[in-house]
Amino acid sequence: MLSKRIIPCLDVHDGRVVKGTNFVQLRDAGDPVELAALYDREGADELIFLDITASSDNRETMVDVVRRTAEEVFIPFTIGGGLRTLEDISRMLRAGADKIALNTSAVKTPRLIQEGAHAFGSQCIVVAIDARKKAQGQWEVYIHGGRTATGKDVLEWAAEVEALGAGEILLTSMDRDGTKIGYELELTRAVSRAVSLPVIASGGVGTLEHLAEGLTLGEADAVLAASIFHYKEYSIQEAKQYLAEQGILVRGLA
Repeated sequence: MLSKRIIPCLDVHDGRVVKGTNFVQLRDAGDPVELAALYDREGADELIFLDITASSDNRETMVDVVRRTAEEVFIPFTIGGGLRTLEDISRMLRAGADKIALNTSAVKTPRLIQEGAHAFGSQCIVVAIDARKKAQGQWEVYIHGGRTATGKDVLEWAAEVEALGAGEILLTSMDRDGTKIGYELELTRAVSRAVSLPVIASGGVGTLEHLAEGLTLGEADAVLAASIFHYKEYSIQEAKQYLAEQGILVRGLA
């Protein structure tokens, strides 16, 4: 059995880490590089940076943050937001990112997934899916940082990105984002069963129990959280210790 991963998420807006609720009402959470270095020291398995307004504001994502992070951090990290071309992807990987995340550009130009996987390897290509519930057992894909509905069905899109060569899916429930009431387990489980790719559960963590639920009931391969770590409600080690006590295999307990 593969170890389950704990992944802090750093949503970046204007060079600062922010956290909101349902993708709005943002509040400051600190400097991205400083937080990344802290989580590295604390034992996080990976990190994900998302420039949350890069696509909607038509801005390029922050190469300088990637370079500075690569100098300070020794665990794998993913960068997403505003990546539209193979050259954008290449620039981030050259700057030090281990993986890139595509969301808006993947929906608008699906061949970018295929081309990126061919050029850099599937392991480098994460497709981020922002999902909002439409009906029982049905969710719709949103882009532009959750601002634009696409009409795409989440389960169908997840299967399509797998076929195109993506190496991983970052799945965020927009309905649960920032609410601290737990992952949308039905969504997470449905996507995890629809694909053979690793699925990262995102959106709604408020307790350590929620992390365990995402990995067990949600059948995710990794759990992503933001505010519980940013605002020091729990440490990475506390999270890993709790998961280990629940019989979940985790890496690197101190």
